[in-house]
Amino acid sequence: MNFPKIITVALLGAALAGCATSKDELMPHGDQTMQDLWRQSASGRSGDNLSQQALLDARSDLRRPMTDGALVEQRIHHTRTAANEIYSQFARLPNPDLVMYVFPHLAGGEPVPVPGYSTVFPLYSRPQYAMPGDMARPQLNPLDRMGRAR
Repeated sequence: MNFPKIITVALLGAALAGCATSKDELMPHGDQTMQDLWRQSASGRSGDNLSQQALLDARSDLRRPMTDGALVEQRIHHTRTAANEIYSQFARLPNPDLVMYVFPHLAGGEPVPVPGYSTVFPLYSRPQYAMPGDMARPQLNPLDRMGRAR
């Protein structure tokens, strides 16, 4: 009968009622301006000595002493080598492999059974390189905590 019309009118009425709210109801305006909020946060950081002390305490808790191995590892990653220059200038974009499974089937003029097997296809036909500065430099030799290569 008129059931589809009733449903359509009800949905249309609900949609219009949902759009009838104003932005002031959803996000009421406060009495502070953006400039007041900015000044309040700026003065709260520099004027409050207790929060500064708490911040310094938290930073000192998070600090860890650096061992000689960690210092050497940092120097290795910041030294300038030809490989680092190439990788940092023109990094290779990831080329994911698609692993496909071929089900067992019969092949050839005489139906010869071929067992099922998996094969790998690269997503792109050739390697793609990023423009300088597009990607982060890959880590060449990942080291564990003892400074040994994995």
